[in-house]
Amino acid sequence: MPTPHVLLASMLVAVLALFGAASAQQSDTVDVPWDDALPPGTAAQVERALDESTRHGEWVDIELPGGGKLVSWVVYPERADRAGVVLVVHDIRGMSDWIRAVADQLAQDGFIAIVPDFLSGKGPDGGGTESLGREVGQAIRKLSEEEVVVRLDAAKAHGESLPASNGETAVLGFCWGGTQSFLYALEQPALDAAVVFYGNVPGSTAEEAPDERIAKIEAPVLGLYGGNDARINATLPPTIASMMRHAKSYEFHSFENAGHGFVSHQDRAQGANRSAVRHAWPIVLDFLRRHLGG
Repeated sequence: MPTPHVLLASMLVAVLALFGAASAQQSDTVDVPWDDALPPGTAAQVERALDESTRHGEWVDIELPGGGKLVSWVVYPERADRAGVVLVVHDIRGMSDWIRAVADQLAQDGFIAIVPDFLSGKGPDGGGTESLGREVGQAIRKLSEEEVVVRLDAAKAHGESLPASNGETAVLGFCWGGTQSFLYALEQPALDAAVVFYGNVPGSTAEEAPDERIAKIEAPVLGLYGGNDARINATLPPTIASMMRHAKSYEFHSFENAGHGFVSHQDRAQGANRSAVRHAWPIVLDFLRRHLGG
């Protein structure tokens, strides 16, 4: 863990970068060239990534405590040794081809990726995301913290039971999923790492963060934020202060002029979103490899 003065210095630099972007996000789009080393950033790239993947992916029904199934997409890396597991938490749109393609990218980068459909059993006739149509966002907002943690615990146990797993687990989420990644770091002391894309600590505001809950965090946390994302960024100063106060490992980066959701919308913000992904993804991989093994 970084020493307090090093942590303080890095955070102060990041805060200056975080709040230095003053221009509003532009709606102008740009062409996004295909890059096999990055998650797909357009609908066409999502389709290509899934169609051209050589990795083994499969749907798995993971047993939930008390009954029910957590429908999950699992993708395996092509490697001879055991790999760390990354639990991938979808955004407010629920299970999608995009989040499955992100999982495939993580598998290409050497990890076992598990994407649970957190709306499993919440739709008509016990269905999940696909059965809910336009009600997906509303259904996700009704999930309690306890439900999310129970589902992540089930996915974690499944991943660690796989013969190809090395027993180390991280969580990585986007938007709503980024907040759930932070939640899991608060609630699961056996978690090895958490990656938060533009999510906040549950219960945090611009004035305060849940200090007592943050004090319980054991896993190192990596946060990645768009410079033009005032809603989320407003919650960061109290979060940073609390993480520092409790000497937690919190590495975070802000990407100038990038907006909320920059990974899935790389053609927006006049190229700033694409630039953010190009810089952020290597940081993510380095962080995961340090805490889960190569």
